[in-house]
Amino acid sequence: MPTLQFATRSVRLAAVAVLVAGVTAAAVPAAAARTGSAAPAASSSFSGQLLGVAAVSARSAWAVGYGTGGALILRWNGTSWSRVPSPVAGSRSVLYGVAATSARNAWAVGSGPTGKALIVHWDGSAWRQVPAPAGSATLTSVAATSAGNAWAVGFSGTGTLILHWNGKTWSRAASPGFRGELNGVAAHGSAAWAVGIATPSHGPGKTLIERWNGRAWTRVTSPTPQAYGDLFSVAIVSSGSAWAVGAYGNGLGSFNTLIEKWNGRTWTRASSPNEAGPLNGVAATSARSALAVGCSECDSGLDVNQLLRWNGSAWTKAPGPSLGQGRFLEAVSAISASSAWGVGVNGPSFKTLIMRWNGTSWKLS
Repeated sequence: MPTLQFATRSVRLAAVAVLVAGVTAAAVPAAAARTGSAAPAASSSFSGQLLGVAAVSARSAWAVGYGTGGALILRWNGTSWSRVPSPVAGSRSVLYGVAATSARNAWAVGSGPTGKALIVHWDGSAWRQVPAPAGSATLTSVAATSAGNAWAVGFSGTGTLILHWNGKTWSRAASPGFRGELNGVAAHGSAAWAVGIATPSHGPGKTLIERWNGRAWTRVTSPTPQAYGDLFSVAIVSSGSAWAVGAYGNGLGSFNTLIEKWNGRTWTRASSPNEAGPLNGVAATSARSALAVGCSECDSGLDVNQLLRWNGSAWTKAPGPSLGQGRFLEAVSAISASSAWGVGVNGPSFKTLIMRWNGTSWKLS
């Protein structure tokens, strides 16, 4: 299986679609392939790539992505990770994002085997597919604040897409549609943020940030440092504090780390200790604690893991193992300043990568 090398989220989605079609049955863990039930294993022994993670507590977390047979769902029970059966058949199904509010309520979103938007729900006993009012579309991220409130974002052939769950059904949300993609969404109380890229008819794309104020979605101005900018993930601390991460560049193939901060009034660019490569995910638990993960030197093909930490005054490199080329994290979810999960891909062997933050450093799980 080739190593995934992504410079932007849109490139990543296209690469995932190609790889999903070519995954072979030999890559499935033997126990899961025979029985279709959960198969406990070390994180690196699962075949596939993880694209999203959601932690509820020290004893409950979910990770999603794709592998042999399609959508991949892993569960943490406080002791080990195990594979959980997906309700969606088809080798081309992919789950890009997951969110959970309790041990009995979780959502995962992506793209189904026929290219239609995919939404699945965990009710405490099993994952079940739920109708998505989006047709041919890709859902890239989901956020939930309760059993009766959730948001999912992505894109379709006509541009950006936002869906809302009201406790009974999913429906399209009225939003300022743009040519482009929404890659990340975060919700806190009655507020929500969605981030991505707006792509004009001509020229490179610009960063896109939309805000839900409890009544409507509106676009909020965000900086694009050079010709090109794309945001992949967003995290909310409070109504006056949020983070968004992604990549920017000259529009000719060079991609740099992009971090933006919301101070309650405007989005501004924050400095980063590493400028080489995109950040794929961000999570925050307080004004003094946030984590960002991604890939360094991606535009040169090195694909080195990038781990950053916010200490309340500056972003610094976070301690972690040196994993080598082609091994990096795609998403992060934090329970507290001393507990977080990061997931991604573990090199050319097409194995999942799971790491855990203990408040001091990242460790392989």
